[in-house]
Amino acid sequence: MATETQNEPETAMRNRDLTVTLQPLERLAWNFWWSWAPDGTEVFRDLDPGLWQQCEQNPRALLAQVSDLRLAQMAADPTFSGRVRRLTERFDTYMSDTRPSPKLNVSARITRENPVAYFCAEFGVHNSLPLYSGGLGILAGDHLKSASDLNLPLVAVGLFYRFGYFRQRLNREGWQEETYRAALANELPLQSVDDETGRPMLVEVSMRGRLVRARAWLADVGRIRLYLLDTDVAENEEVDRLVTGHLYGGDRETRLVQEKMLGIGGARLLRKLGLQPSVFHLNEGHSAFLTLELTRELIESEGLDFAAASERVRERCVFTTHTPVAAGHDEFSADLIDKAFGNWYETALGLSREEFLALGRVNGSSEEAFGLTPLALRMCHSTNGVSRKHGEVSRELWQKMWPNRSPNEVPITSITNGVHPGTWVAPVMRRLYEQHVGDDWIERARDASVWAYGVERISGEELWQAHSLLKQRLVAFIRDHSFDARLARGESEDFIEAARTMFDPAALTIGFARRVAGYKRWDLLLSDPERLTTLINDPERPIQFVFAGKAHPQDQNAKAVLQRLITWQRDSSVRHGIAFIEDYDQEVARQLVQSVDVWMNMPRRPLEASGTSGQKVAINGGLNFSVLDGWWLEGYDGDNGFAIGDLSELPEEEADRREAESLYRVLTEEIVPRYYTRDTAELPSQWVAMMKRSIQTLVPIFSSDRMVAEYAERIYTLTT
Repeated sequence: MATETQNEPETAMRNRDLTVTLQPLERLAWNFWWSWAPDGTEVFRDLDPGLWQQCEQNPRALLAQVSDLRLAQMAADPTFSGRVRRLTERFDTYMSDTRPSPKLNVSARITRENPVAYFCAEFGVHNSLPLYSGGLGILAGDHLKSASDLNLPLVAVGLFYRFGYFRQRLNREGWQEETYRAALANELPLQSVDDETGRPMLVEVSMRGRLVRARAWLADVGRIRLYLLDTDVAENEEVDRLVTGHLYGGDRETRLVQEKMLGIGGARLLRKLGLQPSVFHLNEGHSAFLTLELTRELIESEGLDFAAASERVRERCVFTTHTPVAAGHDEFSADLIDKAFGNWYETALGLSREEFLALGRVNGSSEEAFGLTPLALRMCHSTNGVSRKHGEVSRELWQKMWPNRSPNEVPITSITNGVHPGTWVAPVMRRLYEQHVGDDWIERARDASVWAYGVERISGEELWQAHSLLKQRLVAFIRDHSFDARLARGESEDFIEAARTMFDPAALTIGFARRVAGYKRWDLLLSDPERLTTLINDPERPIQFVFAGKAHPQDQNAKAVLQRLITWQRDSSVRHGIAFIEDYDQEVARQLVQSVDVWMNMPRRPLEASGTSGQKVAINGGLNFSVLDGWWLEGYDGDNGFAIGDLSELPEEEADRREAESLYRVLTEEIVPRYYTRDTAELPSQWVAMMKRSIQTLVPIFSSDRMVAEYAERIYTLTT
C-alpha cells in the first residue's frame, strides 16, 4: 500500500516551532490551494513582504527563513492571526466537501476509485513550482484547479524537472542568456510517495538497453493529487538521473526518453498506487506512450492480441492537441525508436518492428518518422483541439490519416481553453465582484445573466478607480524591476536612473507578453519605429508599452528580434515609455494581465491554437487588441475589444504588411481617442463601458470551470 509522507527538511530548510496562532500556516503551505484562495497569497506575503519576494513566493521557504522576531510580532497581531484563522477555516471547509459541483454533469463511471488520469509534460500550478515553460503548462495548472473546485475525481501525472525551464537574463548587448536553477524537493510542498516499507516507491522503465528507475513526489492542488516522476535517484546511472533534468532540454533522444518515462512510467505508477482510472486524458502528445503500456497490461493479464487489447485501451483514452502546425508535433527517427525501445514491441506487444513503427506514421511509409500525434490519434477514443478554429485547422492538418473522408468528417472536435478565475483575478477586482455579482461569483461564473446584471451594477467610477490602482501598482513594479535589471547588467548610470521615473500611471498602457517566436510576430509592431516613436511621445495622448517573453535557447532569429527591442529601448526618445521585463513567469504575468489597459496579440493566422493570456486580462477589466485567431475569434463581438486585420486568407508577406497597417490604424483611430476622451467628471466613460462589456461577455465563457465541465460532459463520457 502506497503512502505519502512529508519530505523531511534537509540543510536548506530548518524545523520551526510556530506559535499556536500561526501553526496553521505550516499546514496551509503544503497545499497549493492557498495560491488561489481569497487572502491566501496576501497572508503569506504580509508575514514578511521582502522575504516573500526573495523566496519567489514559496511559503515553505518563507516559514523556514522568517525571523523569530517577525514571527513573534505577527503572532501577537490579532488582526493577522484572525486572517490566518479564517483562511484555515475556509481551507478545512473546502477540503471536507466531497460533493460534486451542481454545475458538473459527470459520468457515473468516474469515481474516486476510478478517476480521470490527466497526463501532461508540464504543469504551471504556481511560479514557486517551476515545472512549466508557457501556455500548455499554465493551462494544465488551471485545469487541475478547476477540477478541484468542481470536485471532479481526477489525478494528474507529470515529471519533476530538477532544473525546470531556463531562467532568462539579458546581457549588456541585449542578447538573451540562459541559466538554470535546481529545484530542491525538500524546499517545496512535495511529499515523497513511499511503499509499504517506508522507502520511496520506484517505477522501472526499460530504455536505451537498461532499466531506469523513478521515484514519485506528490503535490496537493486543492483536492487534486499531482504525481511527479523523478529519475534523480541513486539506483540510476548518472546519465539516467538527468532524464527528468530539464524541461524541453537536451537532444531528441532526451525528449524521447522523457516522454517514455511520462507515459509508460506514469501508467505504472498509477498501478502501483492501486488506482484504476476510468479515463486517461493525454494533454498534448507527450504522454502518448501510455496507450502502449495500457495495451501491454491487457495482453499480459488477459492473453489478448494487440488488436483486441488496443481497442479496449482506445475506449478509455482521450487526446487534446494544442499544436496547429505539423512541425510542432514530436517525431523521432526509426533508429532513435529502436535505441529507446529495443525489441519491446515484440516481447511486450507481439508486433513486428514495422507494425510498431506504423503506429506512429501517418500512412505507414518507411520514409516517415514516428510521431506521437499519429500514435495518439490512433489509440484514443476522441481528439479535440483547444478552440473552434483550432479544431478546424486540426481536421485539415490530420485529414491525411483519414484519406477517404473530407476535412469536415475527420473525428476531431474542439473545446476552447479557459482560465481559472480565482488564480488570475486581482484582489481589488475580486472585491468588486463579491460586492456586485455575489460572494459566490466564481461558482456562478458560467451564468451570463448573473454577470450581465452584476457588472452593470458596478459604477463607472468604482471600476475605473480599481483599474487605476492596479496601473499604479504596475508602474511601481516596472520601475523597480527595470532599475534592478539595469543595475545588474551594468548599464549606463543615466539609463539606470531613468528607470525611477519611467512610465506614467495615467498614460495608455499596452501589454505584449508571449514567447519570442516567429509566428508570434514580435517584429510586427516594430515594423515602423518612427511611427511608434511618435505615438509614444504624443504630448497629449501618449502610449507606453510593456513587453515580456522568452526566446527558445536555440532560436537565434528570435533572440535577434529581442535584442533589437532591447537596443531600441535604450534610445533616450522612447526609454520612458518602453519596458521589457526579464524572465517572464507566472508572477510577472499576473502583474501584467491584472493591470494593463490593453493586451495586444499579433499571431500569424491560424497559428494561435487558442491563447489564454487575453482571457486573464478580461477578468481584470482590460481590453484585448488581437488578430482574429484562437479564442479571440470566438470572443470578439465588436464592442468588447479591438481586432487587428480581418479574416482574409493572404500570403505571409502581404498579411504581415496589411496587419501592421491595421494595427497602427486601430491604435491611432480607435484605441487612443476612446481612451483619452473624458466626460465632465474626467472619466473615460466610453472606455469604461467597453471594460464592462468585456467582463460581461468574456468571463462567463472563457473560464476553466466551463472548460473542465465541458470535458466532463462531452469528452470524459467516452460516447461517440
